[in-house]
Amino acid sequence: MAARTNPIPSVWTRQRREPDQPALSRTAIIREAIAMLDADGIEALSMRKLGARLNAGATSLYRHVATKDELMELAVDEVFGEITVPAADSPDWRAAATEAARSFRSTALRHPWLASVLGQAGLAYLGPNLMSFSERLAALFAAIGFPEPSRAIDTVMTYVIGAGTTEAAWLTTIARSGETEAGFIARLLPAAQQAAAEHDHLAGSFDAPTETAPEEIRDAKFAYGLEVVLDGLAMRIPPPQ
Repeated sequence: MAARTNPIPSVWTRQRREPDQPALSRTAIIREAIAMLDADGIEALSMRKLGARLNAGATSLYRHVATKDELMELAVDEVFGEITVPAADSPDWRAAATEAARSFRSTALRHPWLASVLGQAGLAYLGPNLMSFSERLAALFAAIGFPEPSRAIDTVMTYVIGAGTTEAAWLTTIARSGETEAGFIARLLPAAQQAAAEHDHLAGSFDAPTETAPEEIRDAKFAYGLEVVLDGLAMRIPPPQ
């Protein structure tokens, strides 16, 4: 007897069923799920709560989305449609790569749950928006002349995702505190100064707050790290023949 093939557990690998409730569309489900994720995080999202928000029973939802994991795949792919990648024939490759990286970061900060689930969202990379994003990045980095474009892309994305995950977690903590970022930092500063006082190389890291807005400081830190990454990659581009 031939072995039975187990289907790959992903929303992108199973046949889509026709719904019996036309008013409830997959698009509406995904958008409401993203709104819940943005507001309250992954832990607060459940099929039951989502159904209540949509005035639909769980059975109706399952006709569109089989599991919460599939729902996360769809949500990830949906927000990837917000990321811009310049055309492959952009005259300045560093400016183009920087624009793509900044667009990804902006999207990750609008959706603080995104960066932390990229490695957990099943086969999200099979989604149409993420495939399109990956294709555009591949075209851009191939046009730059990298001998192994995928490795260059992985290097940039590893930095951007890592930085985005940390930054999103920080902003989520601030949001849950109910304070502004500046106010939260001001309240935290005395404890940070005291903790660092006995460490020679850290003592000056928590000086009195400057006039620079916290978001500008975060922007500058991200830009510095990205420049370092691109500086290293630039050394890998073969010289013109």
